[in-house]
Amino acid sequence: MTAFAKLRATEFAYLDEQGQVYLDHTGAGLPARRQLDAHAERIRAACFGNPHSENPTSLASSRLVEQTRAAVLEHFGADPAEYAVVFTPNATGACRLVGEAFPFDKRSRLVLPLDNHNSVNGLREYARAGGARTVYVPFSDPELRISDEAIRQALTDGRPRRGGGGLFAYPAQSNFTGVQHPLEWIATAQDLGYRVLLDAAAFVPANRLDLAAFHPDFVTVSWYKVFGYPTGLGCLIARRAALAGLRRPWFSGGTIHVVSAQGDWHKMADDETAFEDGTLNFLSIPDVEVGLRWLAEVGLDAIHEHVAGLTSRLLTGAAALTHADGEPLVRVYGPTDGAHRGATVTLNVLDPDGAIVDERTVSRDSAARGISLRTGCFCNPGAGEAAFSISRRLLSGAVRRTSGTIDDYLQRLGLPSGGAVRVSFGMSSSPEDVDAFLGFLAETYRDRPRADDRLTPRERC
Repeated sequence: MTAFAKLRATEFAYLDEQGQVYLDHTGAGLPARRQLDAHAERIRAACFGNPHSENPTSLASSRLVEQTRAAVLEHFGADPAEYAVVFTPNATGACRLVGEAFPFDKRSRLVLPLDNHNSVNGLREYARAGGARTVYVPFSDPELRISDEAIRQALTDGRPRRGGGGLFAYPAQSNFTGVQHPLEWIATAQDLGYRVLLDAAAFVPANRLDLAAFHPDFVTVSWYKVFGYPTGLGCLIARRAALAGLRRPWFSGGTIHVVSAQGDWHKMADDETAFEDGTLNFLSIPDVEVGLRWLAEVGLDAIHEHVAGLTSRLLTGAAALTHADGEPLVRVYGPTDGAHRGATVTLNVLDPDGAIVDERTVSRDSAARGISLRTGCFCNPGAGEAAFSISRRLLSGAVRRTSGTIDDYLQRLGLPSGGAVRVSFGMSSSPEDVDAFLGFLAETYRDRPRADDRLTPRERC
């Protein structure tokens, strides 16, 4: 029995006990039983209070919070003199902190590859409010990768004037295709005068991010994607010099050094706590350190090799799936091999005529088999638009000015479906999960003619 098979049989035994095939690790990781036990044991064994005080229970909480900050920096190889850890609800909350406080103005630019999660795309609204221009970098090839040349051209053409405060934001790993974009882009952008926000949410669950080798100004992380528990906790890991350049548009409890109501003045805290609004989730923050210890025990490099093997198994198996006439059963978007990609695979099922099977049908059918996967557009419109070859002209034309349901928009765009099927692996995944999914596809859709299914209308992307 392999090491990961033993983990599946012990720490993640609840999957097989419940007959679950879990294939949505990009959506959320799964917790090991020992993580949950550690949380229960800690809060049963001691008393913890609100950290914003000097009493014994408050100090007990504060010690664990600061201990966890140090553990996060150690995990990423970050020098505490260079980097600070800000606790947030998730990676989205970390992006918002940067967006609302970044000094966008008419001299600055926001540069975004088309391959970005909406939590990063949303930064353009802050840029627009500040008068800055947003520039999107297109995909460079059918595998939905973006070339170094395209990035450099976008950063160089009309780059921010001196003091303009440009921001370049991109994902280390696409949440749509699994493509891993070069970390070397960080230094390229910084050399041209940009601050860099690296969305690491999909990357860090199975890949090592060394902040001693690469130095993004801002890194966003959701911990539930890394090890399942706790939910509702993320981090903004930021260079202290970059934090000093942000200007928050408000203050709140926990963020100020001193404030006057009648005098109408305030002074923000002079460290990372100036970005932590209100009371921290002090009962769950220590669970991040527990999760990091667990990750170190299993071995991040071993996890990387494990999920890479499962991804290769899926891609090979999917390529071999055909209808009786030899026509493909699935269409994969993005890389069809393991080079420079993560354990996320997005595809559509094809009927015998080569038409896409509605992803809602696949969601319904897979759920009936106890398979948890993700369907839809995955909050990454740029990758979806490229995958379905939707032109910019069409998207910026009459369609955007019409009203109606999402299905009405899809019809006007001439799209056969509203999204795709995403499968992703993590520490708890097994070869049997891959085979169960491939078997489900073959048994359910091979030579199955298009059905006139009555499907629930799409309410959101």
